[in-house]
Amino acid sequence: MNAISRWSASDIILLRGVWRQIIWFVLPVIVVQDSPELIALYWRAGTPNKIPEKRLTPMELLTTHKLDLVDRTWEETDVLMLVTPGASHAVYAMWESKHTRLKCWYVDLQDPLRRTSIGFDTMDHLLDIVISPDRSKWRWKDGGEFKEAVEIGLYSMEKAKAIRAEGERVIRLAEANQSPFCDGWERWSPPPEWQNPVFPDEWDRIDDRSS
Repeated sequence: MNAISRWSASDIILLRGVWRQIIWFVLPVIVVQDSPELIALYWRAGTPNKIPEKRLTPMELLTTHKLDLVDRTWEETDVLMLVTPGASHAVYAMWESKHTRLKCWYVDLQDPLRRTSIGFDTMDHLLDIVISPDRSKWRWKDGGEFKEAVEIGLYSMEKAKAIRAEGERVIRLAEANQSPFCDGWERWSPPPEWQNPVFPDEWDRIDDRSS
């Protein structure tokens, strides 16, 4: 498919972390919506993925020039990823596997999604936010790693301030019950015929726009 084309609901595509021409993770996901207003992607517990053998430290993220990924399985939660095109974050609605009650809202601060010929690429910014289902409580996650990343120069001070400001903006959206938190996604469920996807061919192809 042409890299600029939009995906259709139920298409299986790849969500990847790509930075400095290195693939940091790969996850096959199912398209729920791909529109100018919203990109929604779904995966459930049991979905195969490819990740580093161990969690990388900020220093390893800074110094690694080649990375081997191993086969793993996404566990415990079913996830609906909600992204406003161009935004530097994704909001996950997360359910315990095979349950309909929302476990939490999870905010992943990341590069804006980049559309490729096989899906979407992004890169995680280490700092995340966990929000309770009713949005009454929230907490930063992995703040220590983020602080270390700034100290060693993985992120400039300007970049770090922008990342944290993006998180604070999403917290305000949650507290004010604004989109996507007010849109009823916590009541969404996938069609019963959807199965866990497998890896499409050429999962490791790097487009120029994905560096």
